[in-house]
Amino acid sequence: MPDTGDHRVLVPVAVLRGESVPTTIVDAFASIPVVLLGYHEVPEQTSPDQARDQYQRRAARELEERRSVFEAAGCPVTSRLVFTHDRFKTFERVAVEAECDAVLILNPAPVLERFLVAIRSDINVEHKARLVATVLDGTEIDVTLFHVVADERDRHRGDELLATTADALEDAGVDPDRISRSIVVADSPTEAILEAASEHDAIVAGESRPSVRRYVLRDRAERIAKRTADPVLVVRGEYLEPADEEEGDAAAE
Repeated sequence: MPDTGDHRVLVPVAVLRGESVPTTIVDAFASIPVVLLGYHEVPEQTSPDQARDQYQRRAARELEERRSVFEAAGCPVTSRLVFTHDRFKTFERVAVEAECDAVLILNPAPVLERFLVAIRSDINVEHKARLVATVLDGTEIDVTLFHVVADERDRHRGDELLATTADALEDAGVDPDRISRSIVVADSPTEAILEAASEHDAIVAGESRPSVRRYVLRDRAERIAKRTADPVLVVRGEYLEPADEEEGDAAAE
């Protein structure tokens, strides 16, 4: 059984827009420590401090309601409340500050039966596999390991990459019967992932190139999160360090 103590997931919720956390998500992540981030994105002409003064009491009440859903499911959960001009920058910053392994971008999830796990390279494969295995533990969710190559000649390398990932998932406790693999040839990996996502219920993605200050969401993962109707679990690299404090972001614990 995976060690859930090794993982933590950031779950941002637009509390003042009535966004809720689907029951399927709560059930799937119930065994993983969650940092529930209640946020409200404010217009550029409004300061986060001004928004906090106006909306904090209501936002805190809404956040507490969502936190209670995780607590009722037995999920270890902490919460934070922020008012910000840029939600994705805030997700990145809080994920690093709170030492979260991933950011879960919410979307409706009426069922969770199959995850699409997009694999870009062999960097962080074991880290991603351990996190995915932790989510799968205690569920009946299957996974499709998915890789995009630019040319048919690269298919062999893709096969090796997905075989390595499958081995890592099995080592982390996932039944091999729950794992399938898919390689496609496409000019646009983003478009290929989005097309494949239509046959799945959630996407697992993440950055792959190591960089000390690399952001969590400012690459293909952000584009996918903005365009899909599925929940997206964006996995952080283990190498990230805390970034400087973001200006214009008002937070309340």
